[in-house]
Amino acid sequence: MKIVILVLLFAVIVSLFSGLFFIYKDKGQSERAVKALTVRIVLSLVVFALLVISYYFGLIPGTPGNPTP
Repeated sequence: MKIVILVLLFAVIVSLFSGLFFIYKDKGQSERAVKALTVRIVLSLVVFALLVISYYFGLIPGTPGNPTP
């Protein structure tokens, strides 16, 4: 599970920088930046959903102040 989350976070960062590159390169003349930033948002939501689901099913342990049984 850790590997999946790390790969998705890396993909979010790559998408963020590709959006920045397209904004700089195209100077607002194409839709590539919008598509790259849309991909970043979708990937971020997938990471968040995976973390919530993993916590719910016990794949991620509780915090040190509130240990899981």
